[in-house]
Amino acid sequence: MEEIRKDLFVPATADAAESEKISKPSLSLWKDAMLRFRANKLAMLGLTIIFIIVILAIFVPVFSKYDYSTTDLLNADQPPSKEHWFGTDDLGRDMFVRTWVGARISIFIGLAAAILDVIIGIIWGSIAAFKGGRTDEVMMRIADVLWAIPTLLMVILMMVVLPKGLLTIILAMTVVGWINMARIVRGQVLQLKSQEYVLAAQTLGAKTSRLLFKHLIPNSMGPILVTMTLTIPSAIFTEAFLSYLGLGVPQPLASWGTMASDGIPAMTYYPWRLWFPAAFICITMFGFNVVGDGLRDALDPKLRK
Repeated sequence: MEEIRKDLFVPATADAAESEKISKPSLSLWKDAMLRFRANKLAMLGLTIIFIIVILAIFVPVFSKYDYSTTDLLNADQPPSKEHWFGTDDLGRDMFVRTWVGARISIFIGLAAAILDVIIGIIWGSIAAFKGGRTDEVMMRIADVLWAIPTLLMVILMMVVLPKGLLTIILAMTVVGWINMARIVRGQVLQLKSQEYVLAAQTLGAKTSRLLFKHLIPNSMGPILVTMTLTIPSAIFTEAFLSYLGLGVPQPLASWGTMASDGIPAMTYYPWRLWFPAAFICITMFGFNVVGDGLRDALDPKLRK
């Protein structure tokens, strides 16, 4: 049997410094989520749409020569033209300016309702989950009772009882809107409060407030941000629905909902009065929804590479 020559074998050598190098840089959850969000073309498209709408809503009413409330009956129901890009309404008001003033109000209502939902939901859900026992039982049963009441019925009742205005609309949406957020936060806190770092903080004597706002809630921000992003288009649509019922913002203020409501009777002869506000409601809802979906995918730990 032929012997195998030793020169055929070369011992493997490795530089100690090279072997200790990390082939891929370590990324935190938020940095990794940001990179994956930027790679999501549809989510970036939605973010671009929202950015453009917000910029136009801020600056168009400021620099336009027309005012959203000034009437001009001689130019009523004019079709889109160089003078009036989106046409005019039945009182001769410029639809282009009113559309962007309406964007301010609709987006403000959506953001305000979502922020209030987040604040109330975080406080309610985190306390219920952290305290547990009878406290959790009582708090969540109260939430279940409110949840059993139809949302639109509750909102309509409040809008009828309280005086018309932006504050009333926002409060009416918040009455039951926070419950979904509270349930999500409660579920997250129930999962996290048994983690080692929370138990270690408790052992070291950390107060309840520190445990909640330093450890539990920050680590629950992923689902909270996603839910908040998806709450905004829902609030915008609810405002449009209330305006259709005649419970929207008072005149001469304009929101997309009130503009669409005013445009429905004129749909046959002056369709642009409905097309433009309805189109921007759809575009804005699409933008927020795809951003919310992008955040959900970006913050999903199962998709981390």
